[in-house]
Amino acid sequence: MASPKGIVLASASTYRRELLERLGLAFECALPEVDESALPGESAADTALRLSRLKAKAVAWRFPHSIVIGCDQVASCDGARLGKPGNHANALAQLEFMSGKTVAFDTALTVLDTSNDEARSRVVTCRVTFRRLTRAQIEAYLEREQPYDCAGSAKAEGLGIALLARIETEDPTSLIGLPLIALTELLAEAGVPVLG
Repeated sequence: MASPKGIVLASASTYRRELLERLGLAFECALPEVDESALPGESAADTALRLSRLKAKAVAWRFPHSIVIGCDQVASCDGARLGKPGNHANALAQLEFMSGKTVAFDTALTVLDTSNDEARSRVVTCRVTFRRLTRAQIEAYLEREQPYDCAGSAKAEGLGIALLARIETEDPTSLIGLPLIALTELLAEAGVPVLG
């Protein structure tokens, strides 16, 4: 479906790009240059929301008369933030820490209309309960999946689903990084109905 305004995904994430492709909209991607550090005393949801807005605004100037989609996800468990592990040792430590616990994945979404600077935002929380995992199970998973670019080290869209006991959310794609139910609603509010 064509939109009178261009659609821009302010992200370099292949996971987000693949999710947005499901909606059948023409779009392009732009890499936002944003400091993703949390502010002192900021909740995980507030960090995700602030960063989703910053990411949309960071590329907005390059795309006049467009709809820019910014998104960010922050995972937390027992008060600790869980970023992308980057390597095997960090992923192992994350998964051992999360074993038997519930992790909150707060995914924030901002839809910014650059023609009038109007932004619509939403945070979708997904609570994921991990099974009690043995070291051998974690090692077997990491060897096969190598999820070093995923917050929390668990790719639920892949083999990571075997690590999980339960997923609770109103928007299942939020766990992968782009809540499509919320996005469809925000796009419609911005004048870009997915189904015409």
